Amino acid sequence: MKRLENKVAVITGGAGSIGQTTAKLFIDEGAKVMLVDLDESALKKAVEGLGPNAAYVAADVTKAEDVQRYATEAVKKFGKIDVFFNNAGIEGVVKPITEFPEDVFDKVMAVNVRGVFLGCKYMLPQMKDGASMIITASVAALGGSPDFVAYVTSKHASVGIMRTAALEAAPRGIRVNTIHPSPVNNRMMRSIEEGYTPGKGAEMQKAFAAGIPLGRYAEPLEIAKLVLFLGSDDSQFITGAQYVIDGGQTAK
Repeated sequence: MKRLENKVAVITGGAGSIGQTTAKLFIDEGAKVMLVDLDESALKKAVEGLGPNAAYVAADVTKAEDVQRYATEAVKKFGKIDVFFNNAGIEGVVKPITEFPEDVFDKVMAVNVRGVFLGCKYMLPQMKDGASMIITASVAALGGSPDFVAYVTSKHASVGIMRTAALEAAPRGIRVNTIHPSPVNNRMMRSIEEGYTPGKGAEMQKAFAAGIPLGRYAEPLEIAKLVLFLGSDDSQFITGAQYVIDGGQTAK
């Protein structure tokens, strides 16, 4: 039997590499998936490649009315919600605190913290008892990182949201956990590499990879497989946990 047979999942950040890859894996494992993202054209392309068991809602995760709408649309379309991958996030810019733009800080916090909070607030009432929520954090939530204050702060905050939600949702059997990837081979990391070393992103990538004991970045599919585990019934007694997937980066 497929691991998500007859289950319905909602994935925010659905047009990004991790969101799309997770959606495909979920569908391969028997789920129906609602993708959510701000970029409607990218969502359309993503859904076209996923077949009839995928749908989408263009929404801004920082706006309560949009979050309520994607939650309602998911239930209207598929009848229930078994898995919520609370995944939308942005990186901001690379600047020291004394030079960090306040508007960029506010934007990162709006997407990465308010977006996660609103997802919890409006999705939990729609989720089935026994459902699973997975929040995308980062290894950045486990320590500090110079010149990256907004992202680091936001990912630390996501852990606080997860722990609170896990305790509040436990009476209904709903599990809430965070995943903590190291650098992933995707667009976000290309942006971060260029931010640290403009014009020399490839060199920065080598430097970042050298700091990972397994010697490379994670691939989106490897992250998706962890999300699949946490979304499936294999994780029925796991909640309030932080799942690090970092090639040994934080083992040092």
